[in-house]
Amino acid sequence: MLSRRDFLAASAATAGVALTPHINVAAEPAPADLFKISLAQWSLHRAFFGQKGVEKLDPLKFAEIAAKTYGILGVEYVNQFYKDKKKDDAYLKELKKVADDNKVTSVLIMCDGEGNLGDPDDKKRAQAVENHKRWAEWAKFLGCHSIRVNAASDWKKGFAETQKLAADGLRKLSEFTGTLGINTIVENHGGLSSHGEWLAGVMKLVDNKRCGTLPDFGNFNIGKIEGVKETAYDRYKGVDELMPFAKGVSAKTHDFDDKGNETHTDYRKMLDIVVKKHKYHGFIGIEYEGGKVSEPEGIRLTKKLLETVRAELAKG
Repeated sequence: MLSRRDFLAASAATAGVALTPHINVAAEPAPADLFKISLAQWSLHRAFFGQKGVEKLDPLKFAEIAAKTYGILGVEYVNQFYKDKKKDDAYLKELKKVADDNKVTSVLIMCDGEGNLGDPDDKKRAQAVENHKRWAEWAKFLGCHSIRVNAASDWKKGFAETQKLAADGLRKLSEFTGTLGINTIVENHGGLSSHGEWLAGVMKLVDNKRCGTLPDFGNFNIGKIEGVKETAYDRYKGVDELMPFAKGVSAKTHDFDDKGNETHTDYRKMLDIVVKKHKYHGFIGIEYEGGKVSEPEGIRLTKKLLETVRAELAKG
């Protein structure tokens, strides 16, 4: 099927005339050009963990589920579902085959539980870096552009000191992932990592093109930290501060109103910041974490909301 741009060009060529400026509207982006939609595996964590009352799903089939059940052709894996397969090369090959067979793009791997990259103890920080390397190798093999990590530290060490510690661990890990041609990206994920100014400052300290952020629309709960006045950070301000370093974006949802809008985040305001202000056109990952509707319904509602706002943005 011809795109609108190709159709107009072909029509003009057939008529033997040039397109005039006032009818050349094909420069307007098609909705899908603004950003692509991926599915974060955590959106189905109850199913993949096999929680009571929920049909258990096989993590090996994640890409197939994303494509066939939800019509989503980009996936963001979560390492928690593959911990016992970390060194299993045969399983990794099969995981890639599932994605390839379903024409699904493996976008990134979210890594948790591998130690604090900003640990004050030098040996523990170095070990955390080592622990993440195997997942980086997974990401490379699967065709992901990044691993998503956490910039965790001992927050009692204070704002500036924890920035230095996190930057050290992230820099070392980014140097390794850079040798693989992939990125290390950090999500705002609790503690001072959910403080936009803090995490943006860490990125500046790391100063490595292979290190970036994964702004999450909803993860701006800092908690009580001595010397830090905020317990929660303004989500719009935080995303705005993190977008200059963004190599991915996480569309967090919890609850929806009767019009399909997320009740905690104004998606029109947020996507205006992400897409229009910062000109981000990569994958935006659905990460449903609510409990009022099922995981499948939450995914579908989030996908619909993203598609609706994307179409609105495309119009102007």
